[in-house]
Amino acid sequence: MTVDNAFKRAIELKANIIAEKSLEDYKNRLNGLQKWLKKNHKDVKLINQVTKKLVVDYLNVVQLRSSARNRNNHKTVYSSIFQVLEDNDIIEKNFIKQISTLKSKPTRHKTYTHKEQIEIFKYLESEDPHLLLFIKFMAYSFIRPIEVCRLKVKDVNIEEKTIQFKAKNKALKTKIIPQILLKELPDLSHLNKEHYLFGANAIGEKWNTNLINRRDYFSKRYKTVKDALNFSDNYGLYSFRHTFITKVYRALVKESSPYEAKSKLMQITGHSSMTALEKYLRDIDAELPEDYSNLL
Repeated sequence: MTVDNAFKRAIELKANIIAEKSLEDYKNRLNGLQKWLKKNHKDVKLINQVTKKLVVDYLNVVQLRSSARNRNNHKTVYSSIFQVLEDNDIIEKNFIKQISTLKSKPTRHKTYTHKEQIEIFKYLESEDPHLLLFIKFMAYSFIRPIEVCRLKVKDVNIEEKTIQFKAKNKALKTKIIPQILLKELPDLSHLNKEHYLFGANAIGEKWNTNLINRRDYFSKRYKTVKDALNFSDNYGLYSFRHTFITKVYRALVKESSPYEAKSKLMQITGHSSMTALEKYLRDIDAELPEDYSNLL
C-alpha cells in the first residue's frame, strides 16, 4: 500500500473513534510527514519503505523548528496511526513505540491579576462586546474555549438556567448558568436553535465553518486585544478559566477548610475527581500559603 493510501485508511478507521478536533490534528501532523517524505525521500512510495530512522529524522526537524513538546505530540499521533496500520496487517510492526520521548518543559497560560482582568474587560466593553461575552461565558461557567464554540442555541435552557455541552472527557455535560452570566445574555427565543450560540459577530448568527476554525477565529481575535494591551504569548483565552477558578477557590477557602472549599469548587468546575482538581489548582498556583514571616 502507498504511504498516502495507508495514512488515508488509518484516518478513516480513526474517524468515529476520536474527536473532530483530534482528527484534524492527526491529519495535519500526517500531512507534514508526507510532504517531508515527498520532498526529501522521493523514492519512498510504499508504507513499508517508511522506517524508524526516517520518522526519527522528521521528528528531529519538528523539534528544531518548534519544541521538544511539539515533537513528542507528533510522535504520539504517529504511534497511534501506525498501531492502526499494524492492527490491520498493513504494516508488520509499529516501530514508533520504540522511539524515545524527550523531556520537555510544560507550558500553561498565566493567570491574570485582578487589575489586568478589569483592564481587559473595560477595553472589550467599548472595542469588542461580542468577544467580551464569549470570554464571560467561558470565565463564569468554567468551560473551555472549544466547548463554548460547540454550543448551539438549543443547548442553552434559560428557564432551567442550564447549558449542555460536549466536554473534554465526557460525551455530554450539564452545568448551571450563574445569574452573573444569565443577565448578560440577550433574548434567544427568536433565534434558530440549530445555529451556534456564538457566531462570528453575533449571538445565533449562521456560521458554516468547522469547530477548529471557529476556535482559532476567537483565539486570533483575542490576540489583537493582547497586542493592544501589551500582553505576551504567555496569556490567552484559557487564562480566564485559570483566573476565575483561582478567584472562586480563594473566596471559598476564606470561609471554610481547604477540603470543604475544594469539594464545593469541584461541583462548580466539573473536575472528575478531587485528585484532578488538586493537581489543576497546583498547576495554576491557586493555592498560596498565608504570610509565614513569623516562622522566619
